[in-house]
Amino acid sequence: MLKLTTRRDVDPEGRMPLMEHLRELRNRLVKSILALAAGAVVAWLFFDPIWDFVKEPYTKVPAEHCINRHCDLVVHGPFDGFFIHLKVALMVGAVLSSPVWLYQLWAFVAPGLYRRERRWTYVFMTAAIPLFLVGAGLAYVTMDKGLRLLVGLAPGDTLVLIGIQDYLSYAQAMLLIFGLTFELPLFVVILNLAGVLRFRTLMRTQRYTIFGLFVFAAVATPSADPFTMLALALPTVLLYEVAVLLTYFNDRRRDRRPDPYDGLSDDEPSPLEVD
Repeated sequence: MLKLTTRRDVDPEGRMPLMEHLRELRNRLVKSILALAAGAVVAWLFFDPIWDFVKEPYTKVPAEHCINRHCDLVVHGPFDGFFIHLKVALMVGAVLSSPVWLYQLWAFVAPGLYRRERRWTYVFMTAAIPLFLVGAGLAYVTMDKGLRLLVGLAPGDTLVLIGIQDYLSYAQAMLLIFGLTFELPLFVVILNLAGVLRFRTLMRTQRYTIFGLFVFAAVATPSADPFTMLALALPTVLLYEVAVLLTYFNDRRRDRRPDPYDGLSDDEPSPLEVD
């Protein structure tokens, strides 16, 4: 019977040659792309209701800047119809396939996992997908607020004609930036579980990290308006503080364990076990 070998079977420490890493990267990219393509096909088939949902934030911009007080998006070229379908399908497909490509990302970044470390995969997947979806949902809710603020800055005697391509680029950037930024606290917890980040290290750099999150929110948000910046920065800071609190409890639990090397001299040699 054919037996599939895994990284753990080849090397108990999870190590593999460079070419094996490249092959694994290729396989995981292919799986992620196939999942994205499948999600895009589903989105293409249900384009009309999805498009009504996607364009909803734009319908809430100030009506006095629209033609006949009715806000419509503008098509600039004959090929825009195809690219609109394609962009919407890829955007929704990325959300639908997020469980697959998030798992593939984690499975590749995490080295060969030991038995106790395999639980981190479940922690990552259980939290990563809801966090990404909550971030994308918050982006959708705040899109109309940012558009209203930006369009409202136009002089009163002008009309605002926004192309569909520009609007979709704005929507895609908002969904991805919010969704991926909400994953940051999760990586803090995972690094703490791996012993890379300690609670005291996070506390020493806490003020700088919070300041950096606000700077990142100001730079990363496509509209760069204060409302959207705060909508991204404040929940991210709150999630980061929750992550820091979790690292505190994890470090306390870890420090209560007896140290197997306690009482040993630094100069005391250890026996070598050579096969």
